[in-house]
Amino acid sequence: MHDFAGLSDRLIATATGAKSSTVRGWLAGRSEPTGVRAQRLIELSEMVRRLARVLRAESIALWLQRPVLALDDEKPIELIARGEYRRVAKLISEIEYPGVS
Repeated sequence: MHDFAGLSDRLIATATGAKSSTVRGWLAGRSEPTGVRAQRLIELSEMVRRLARVLRAESIALWLQRPVLALDDEKPIELIARGEYRRVAKLISEIEYPGVS
């Protein structure tokens, strides 16, 4: 996720509620996320995996950080951080499978 989609430590930290230094520790294998942070990381990973089907890898981080009209001009990364990943997932589903509701 970090390497593939170009997600920065800061962006992963935003999604998980962790500090960037903590995220760097996870990425280096010095520690592992637990509890809510682990859940947010799982949700973020799944959203990135699904976005990779419909966006170029280099566009994923940008999409996550920009306000999206279909999400009431909220940023997907902020919704994920609040545990509202299902709203993001629903939008991605609409992009993955247009016309299917």
